[in-house]
Amino acid sequence: MKVSREQMAEHRARILEAASRLFREKGFEAVTVAEVMKAAGLTHGGFYGHFASKDDLVAQALAHALEASLGKTSDARAFMDDYLSPEHRDNPGKGCPTAGLAAETRHEGSAAQSAMTAGLRQQIDGLNRALSGKNDADKRRKAIGTWAAMVGAVILARAVDDPALSNELLDETRAWLDANLNG
Repeated sequence: MKVSREQMAEHRARILEAASRLFREKGFEAVTVAEVMKAAGLTHGGFYGHFASKDDLVAQALAHALEASLGKTSDARAFMDDYLSPEHRDNPGKGCPTAGLAAETRHEGSAAQSAMTAGLRQQIDGLNRALSGKNDADKRRKAIGTWAAMVGAVILARAVDDPALSNELLDETRAWLDANLNG
């Protein structure tokens, strides 16, 4: 049965959504193409009508997730509070692809690394616009430092098995950013 262009676009969007969620939850290597297709409600056989390979899917799903995470930085304070929250920490499948996949992306191909690079640049640019500073170099330094601290805090908060330490990592990073961004 022939599938319309609209159905193809819908199927592709479902695959990208399912893949980006599963990759953030489990990592690239732990997720199979069959698992992605099942989560998207499609058969495994349709995969190659959308993607050349799993590597192609990884790169496109990463780009999709990074694009979806942009645009939330216009209110830097609200963005930091949301990002450095237990809800974000506890829901990696719906969370930031940078915190969930940056370390793994270095083991992927150039297309995935390019997607991460573009997403990182866009996130830094968004924070750069949202933060104040003495000059452009000061604003950029704050944006890079803020993003690195936020991502690092979430990665570390997810990695420990001590809930009190995990919460402390989020809370103290937020407090440190407050002190350093307003100073």
